[in-house]
Amino acid sequence: MLPMITEFMNYGQQTIRAARYIGQGFTITLSHANRLPITVQYPYEKLIASERFRGRIHFEFDKCIACEVCVRVCPIDLPVVDWKLESHIRKKRLFNYSIDFGICIFCGNCVEYCPTNCLSMTEEYELSCYDRHELNYNQIALGRLPTSVVDDYTIRTISNSPQIKNR
Repeated sequence: MLPMITEFMNYGQQTIRAARYIGQGFTITLSHANRLPITVQYPYEKLIASERFRGRIHFEFDKCIACEVCVRVCPIDLPVVDWKLESHIRKKRLFNYSIDFGICIFCGNCVEYCPTNCLSMTEEYELSCYDRHELNYNQIALGRLPTSVVDDYTIRTISNSPQIKNR
């Protein structure tokens, strides 16, 4: 008779514990129901990228000395640097520089280790296209300055909304 009573007490304690866990779950669910939605209507509203966001790479052709440090530090040997050694001045002459953003992992090593700071990360993240060969950017496409999200008057920018901060 005594083991039956202890089993019944254990069953009662487990039932109370389960009810407490279900109550905690409902409390969390209801607290989320009181919050405002934080959905961003993408083409018409854009979030401002953070300060250290790693977007498309910007390249300045005039600053590059064709040292190929960017190729050596890249984990996938991605940047293609075509150059020719000018023997009469004993310097490299850069002909072509290209990066395929379909393969790039945006690690930022090329920007960090460039000795002349000819590479920089931009806040541009809209690189989608229908043909993956369009993601192969040469020095002309890489040299194009990005359009800032803040400067685009047709788009409502959302930066650190109070409803996002309260999370």
